[in-house]
Amino acid sequence: MRTADTLAGWGALVLLALAGCKLPGKPKAGPEVLRPEEVLGFEMLYGANCAGCHGAHGQNGGAMNLANPEYQALIDDASMRDVIAKGEKRTLMPAFAQENGGQLTDRQIDALVAGIRASWRKENVFGGETPPPYKATHAGDVAKGKVVYAIACARCHGVSAQEPGNAGSIQDGSFLALINGQMLRTTVIAGRPDIGEPDWRGHIPGRAMTDDEVTDVSAWLMAQRPQNPGQPYPNVNAAEKPATPVNH
Repeated sequence: MRTADTLAGWGALVLLALAGCKLPGKPKAGPEVLRPEEVLGFEMLYGANCAGCHGAHGQNGGAMNLANPEYQALIDDASMRDVIAKGEKRTLMPAFAQENGGQLTDRQIDALVAGIRASWRKENVFGGETPPPYKATHAGDVAKGKVVYAIACARCHGVSAQEPGNAGSIQDGSFLALINGQMLRTTVIAGRPDIGEPDWRGHIPGRAMTDDEVTDVSAWLMAQRPQNPGQPYPNVNAAEKPATPVNH
């Protein structure tokens, strides 16, 4: 009897081993969950890190129109990667590289650059014309920039922050608090077709803007940035502040 019981026991173990993962009640294996640093799919990376500011499809967001083919033709891969990795100083564009305090690896930043290019870059978008370079080659002349603004921008954006024009003021301190000279320059050159902003060829009736004009107007606009940009009220001296009530 004992031999029979032993054989029966061994038989049961063999059956269990053969059954393996088919045992009743064992949960089915779900999809593999990647660690955050292992995610390399463009759609997932873009949706988690970029879409909130640049729009779900690269446009109609508060930040740069990435789906604009002119922007894609203007900026080179190295500059785009630099912006993603290091951010843009004096703007809301943060640094995404781990070495700069962000959460993305080098491979993930490369995947973003490649995906952005594959999604929105097109050939011959300037029709044979040469735009001003992405980066300025010299400092702008603020006085000349004021004149350029009057002929190239004022009819849409108004003559002052208090007179914003149909397209809204770009002299407003709150707007200038969110942008820097490079972002202004890029927008003037490439435009923002998602919001109706023309490129460098559509600002001055009858001709395109020159490189110097783009540089000068960008410098003048940055000169209008207040000392405390975005502050909605003037500073109040301590002597002018109302006394704090005392509870008795």
